[in-house]
Amino acid sequence: MSVKSSKEMRKVNISSSLESEDISLETTVPTDDISSSEEREGTVKITKQLIERKELLHNLQLLKIELSQKNLMIDNLKVEYLTKIEELEEKLNDAVHQKQLLSLRLDSQLALQQEDARKHQALMKQEMETILLRQKQLEETNHQLRERAGGIRRSLRDLELTDDCYKQLKLLPEDQLSIPEYVSIRFYEVVHSLREELSGLQMKKESLIEELSGYKSQLKCLTESYEDERRTRSELEVRCQRLTLELADTKQMIQQGDYRQENYDKVKCERDTFEHELSELRRKYEILEVSHKAQAKERNDLSKELATIQQSLNLLQKDKDYLNRQNMELSVRCAHEEDRLERLQSQLEDAKKAREEMYEKYVASRDHYKTEYEKRLHEELEQIRLKTNQEIEQLRSASKEMYERENRNLREARDNAVAEKERAVVAEKDALRKYDQLLEQ
Repeated sequence: MSVKSSKEMRKVNISSSLESEDISLETTVPTDDISSSEEREGTVKITKQLIERKELLHNLQLLKIELSQKNLMIDNLKVEYLTKIEELEEKLNDAVHQKQLLSLRLDSQLALQQEDARKHQALMKQEMETILLRQKQLEETNHQLRERAGGIRRSLRDLELTDDCYKQLKLLPEDQLSIPEYVSIRFYEVVHSLREELSGLQMKKESLIEELSGYKSQLKCLTESYEDERRTRSELEVRCQRLTLELADTKQMIQQGDYRQENYDKVKCERDTFEHELSELRRKYEILEVSHKAQAKERNDLSKELATIQQSLNLLQKDKDYLNRQNMELSVRCAHEEDRLERLQSQLEDAKKAREEMYEKYVASRDHYKTEYEKRLHEELEQIRLKTNQEIEQLRSASKEMYERENRNLREARDNAVAEKERAVVAEKDALRKYDQLLEQ
């Protein structure tokens, strides 16, 4: 009876100590029917079990504290990564705003250049009017030459030359050439160069359009992969939250339940599996974060290249329009020249006797005016091209500096993030090492 009563009292003391988590080393055992030796043995057994249980509870509390610290570290890392992502998005918005400002500035400069070109055209029209007035004066003086220009007028109607004819006529000296041959040679040189430039610009435009479509497809693929990775990342975060909730539930069960010493191994195995899953989730999260950064960088590079290609394509389109306008103006001038030649031919029909003298004067005056006009036109075109090239170079240098500055900032941010990640890994390793030491103790 005394042994049974002592066992019952031991059970009551152990259960009360587990419920209150305030374990005392004193025991209240009835001493009516037991000897002093049995009392000493019972107290020794109870104290050993209580000490072991107290050590286990202390280890569990330490593990809880370490898990709470690790959760806080994970939350801090998440907050830091979110702030970094927001800063990068703000930088991207600033770059887009600067791009819009540069495009507006380019449009204003192009409008100013168009106004200058219109003014130049007005001046050229005035000069053409003065030339026409001089031409009228020459027509009045050369009224007797109208009857002698019938043959020349008929010969100047077809000015188109083939490549073989042009090469044959080009080998002859200018003194041996007739007026139709000389005019057809000059007309072939001007039109052939313009046609070559036009074909080259069309080929360049087609290649740029193909490159633009390729870049668009690449950008679309990258955005799709980015969306997939973001979805997987959200799923992993949900899984991590679910595991943390399960861990909290198990902690609560450990606090409320009355696990015995044989269930300690099971709890430890479950905890190890949870920690292993947590480390795997962290590793996957880090891999996804690195891939996300790389894809964001690639997307920014592709958007920059797309913007530069779009600007070059717009410039080429404007150059093409400008060359088309020049071609139309030259065709109109050619038509005016043909009309003038017809009038001169009608004038030359009336003056066959003074043909050579007036012909020399006419050719000299025409060459003089034509060379002056071509010289002025060439100078103006060179000035416009130089201005546009300088402005384009300035814009390219400014955009290049801006992109380099952003790349430096992004590299610094990446280095800081890698350093913080390494510090976190070192801290985690130290915590695991301390945890292993505590487990061994």
